[in-house]
Amino acid sequence: MKKTIKLISVAVVVLCISAFTITKTTVSEGYKIGDVAEDFSLKNVDGKMVSLSDYKDAKGFIVTFTCNTCPYAVAYEDRIIALDKKYAPKGYPVIAIMPNNVSMKPDDNLDAMKQRATEKGFTFPYLIDKEQKVFPKFGATKTPHVFVLQKTKKGNIVKYIGAIDDNYKDASSVTTKYVENAVDALLQGKDVEQTETKAIGCSIKV
Repeated sequence: MKKTIKLISVAVVVLCISAFTITKTTVSEGYKIGDVAEDFSLKNVDGKMVSLSDYKDAKGFIVTFTCNTCPYAVAYEDRIIALDKKYAPKGYPVIAIMPNNVSMKPDDNLDAMKQRATEKGFTFPYLIDKEQKVFPKFGATKTPHVFVLQKTKKGNIVKYIGAIDDNYKDASSVTTKYVENAVDALLQGKDVEQTETKAIGCSIKV
């Protein structure tokens, strides 16, 4: 009898732990379409702290997780710059965030980020997620990984998640510009037709 009670007690404990683990995993999966993205405060390459709330006149944001070292991210740099030049004046600036653990990727450290931003002439903030607390909230897994947010009275609503376009190898061969289509729809007061795509890139190093 005592043995049975002990086994039941162990089973209950295991179930409780499993339930906690499932809940924790679910929470850490990141934002879904329609969720409100929390604001953050991260250091920019110019040494200043940047938050979404700093952009009083923005209509939304193109939050892009990217880095110096991933070939996919490097391949998209010019296209990310082009997105900012096209949409920042319309109210949707690019906010670039470097999410990697710099002990694993030293060439993604802040000094290297500063150099890269200067070399490429980044027109947008290039922030470092030093403590790696922001990218898990978004659910970013790749570099690059894009989240289009729309500013509303409720907060910054996630409207698109995924890739920039459908051809990372060759910008001239792109047939569908996912991010541009999403932002254009929002600017026109329409629903985003394709809200999610698979992000293609290097895994974020933790």
